[in-house]
Amino acid sequence: MKNTMQKGSVRNIIFKEDNVWYAVALEFSIVIEGDSPEVASFNLQEAIVGYLESLRNSMVGGLRTDAILNQMPDPEYETLWQALEENKPIPSPYQIHSFGRLLLPA
Repeated sequence: MKNTMQKGSVRNIIFKEDNVWYAVALEFSIVIEGDSPEVASFNLQEAIVGYLESLRNSMVGGLRTDAILNQMPDPEYETLWQALEENKPIPSPYQIHSFGRLLLPA
């Protein structure tokens, strides 16, 4: 399903690499750091809300909005997502906390 300004979802992964927690929103190419998985997750949600608010307040529309809301994920994170979805072993140094889809606020 493609994201629109009215509805959609974004895939996310919360993981630790070395001593840093990361939260990634794949379709928005947002990567957030945090001191814990909870902080990274909270900050990612805040970043997504800010991203959408900024887009709503801009003069962008039509096809450009579609491209902004449905970006091609970084290949590293797309590969990681596919492995998680298929329940395959996750390569070191990743330590996965969670992954899933966040519904976009209307």
